[in-house]
Amino acid sequence: MGGKIQSKTGVLALSLAVGLALNLRMHFSRLIFSLLAASLLTGLANAVEPAKRPNFVFIVSEDNSIHYLRLYGHRLGVTPNIERLAAEGLTFNHAFSAAPVCSVARTTLATAMHAPRVGFQYHRKSALANLPPGVKPWSAVLREQGYYATNNSKTDYNFKVDMKQAWDMSSGKASWRNRPNKDMPFFHMQSFADSHESRLHFPLKQMEKPTETSLDDVELQPYFPDTPIMRYTKARYFDRMKIIDGHVGRIVKQLAEDGLLEDTFVFYFGDHGGVMPRSKGYAYESGLHVPLVVRIPENFRHLADHKRGDRSDGFVSFIDFGPTVLNLAGIKPHKELDGVAFLGQGVSAADLAKRDEVFGHADRFDEKFDMVRTFRKGKWKYIRNYQGYYADGLQNNYRYRQLAYDNWRDLYRADRLNPVQRQFFERRPVEQLFDLEADPHEVKSLAGDPDQAKRLADLRGRLRSIMKSINDLSFYPENRMVTDALGDGVAFGRKNAQQVSRLSDLADLALVPFPEARKKLGQALRSKGILRRYWALKVCSSFGEQAKPLAKAAKPLLMDRDLMVRVRAAEFLGGIKAIDPMPTLYGVVNTAETEQELMIAFNTIVYLRDQIGHKYDPEKVKLKFNKGEVYRRVQYLAGTEPNTNY
Repeated sequence: MGGKIQSKTGVLALSLAVGLALNLRMHFSRLIFSLLAASLLTGLANAVEPAKRPNFVFIVSEDNSIHYLRLYGHRLGVTPNIERLAAEGLTFNHAFSAAPVCSVARTTLATAMHAPRVGFQYHRKSALANLPPGVKPWSAVLREQGYYATNNSKTDYNFKVDMKQAWDMSSGKASWRNRPNKDMPFFHMQSFADSHESRLHFPLKQMEKPTETSLDDVELQPYFPDTPIMRYTKARYFDRMKIIDGHVGRIVKQLAEDGLLEDTFVFYFGDHGGVMPRSKGYAYESGLHVPLVVRIPENFRHLADHKRGDRSDGFVSFIDFGPTVLNLAGIKPHKELDGVAFLGQGVSAADLAKRDEVFGHADRFDEKFDMVRTFRKGKWKYIRNYQGYYADGLQNNYRYRQLAYDNWRDLYRADRLNPVQRQFFERRPVEQLFDLEADPHEVKSLAGDPDQAKRLADLRGRLRSIMKSINDLSFYPENRMVTDALGDGVAFGRKNAQQVSRLSDLADLALVPFPEARKKLGQALRSKGILRRYWALKVCSSFGEQAKPLAKAAKPLLMDRDLMVRVRAAEFLGGIKAIDPMPTLYGVVNTAETEQELMIAFNTIVYLRDQIGHKYDPEKVKLKFNKGEVYRRVQYLAGTEPNTNY
């Protein structure tokens, strides 16, 4: 009996246990299902709502190089707000604007493409370039990917662009605060002109008002004469940087007030170098080497392989800024862009530190022509002057509104400068080599040092390779580039790559001793190719007096069917005083119908009058076009340009 009871009890217990297990299993299954469903729904929600992306703010000061900030080693230039950004981010010791003047530098920044490759290398533009098919300013790409993009407010672009495509808003009222949805990521660019060159266009009377920065504390560059005007000008510029620092602090404060600071990469940089004489417009470090600080936001620190407060020696250029922002935003850049990201996924601090090369360029600057290309590797900088017979100090009306320029030139004309200070107003060598650690102001070229011959050849070759790889369009006179190339400069360059390469080789005859170059130059002067005749004459001008044996071959080109060849013939022959070049040049300017032809011809006239000493008679000039940069030359040559300084 007891055994049966135990048996029934055991069966009952077993039945209850099985039932409980089944019940628990059912509840557990429901729990698992609920968890899986919740996970699936969360995943679907995340698929609909994109992951949070960083914001970007560019704070840009106009016309300043690294030489005016304590952050870069100067004992003056105290900027606590910029220094605070550096403490909370990354300072770049080697950032470069690619070009030393605003329109070219800003267009490079907006497109991430080399200016001489596309055709927007001249300032101010005489015609607008087209970007290659499918390429847009990268601010437009951000907009397509859901960003709100604003610009306040300078553009100064040298390419054709639909501003409504490039920006949601571009004006003095543009701000991230205007975006329609506060959850939208944004890119905002803010420029400040308080450091612009024009702020140093003051009359002598202004010097009666003391600067905040003591003139006694100012250290002048070795190429400047030590005068009260020079000291006052530089002290005044340090004062302007204090104003810029205030603007930086205000923008950062606004981001903090909006609760956005730790979601936003803040870039502070100069739009190119400046702004004392021999900086803006010139391809020296004073014109190209800019400050760059990137504040790293707390919520996106994983995108920057750097500790806050770090400094990087890696080289970056304006072509790299766009790809960097796109990379941080998780957007793939167009294959035609020339730059490479320096922050974001796939970019380590070690990778950045290995970058030690940069390409620079300077071409026409307002009415003043030049063609300079630079290549820097580490501390070594190579400069190629394709028109080195033009002095750096050749007249540019806007520059000489600055008292410091006038003061410097007056002392040159009075023969009161030492050799280093005189360089700015005299011919330049066709190539220069500088050790920037030993010679940061680039006043002692080592190009002629036998101990540096191997390094010189290496850097020369590297620069030549870059110029050929981008099909540098400055091998075409500006008038020819405007008519033939600007529809699509990149495609034009590719189509004519062999011609560009041959013209580059012809131009480089200036780098060999004249006896070695003479035969090839003579052949080029007799060539059926207009551009070969044109460049052969420029090389002859580079040789100067050494090229006198080719004067006879050059004289028939004074009547060449191409006006620009005539200009270069007059330039060479007038430069060595083999002829009076002015009758030929009067004929050109009275015949030319395009602004570009007139600008080139008048630049040669100013060179031959001011540097060589030929006489110019304005009464013999009857122009068909007299506007813009041409008018500036006409004013200067006639002595009618208004003098605002005295």
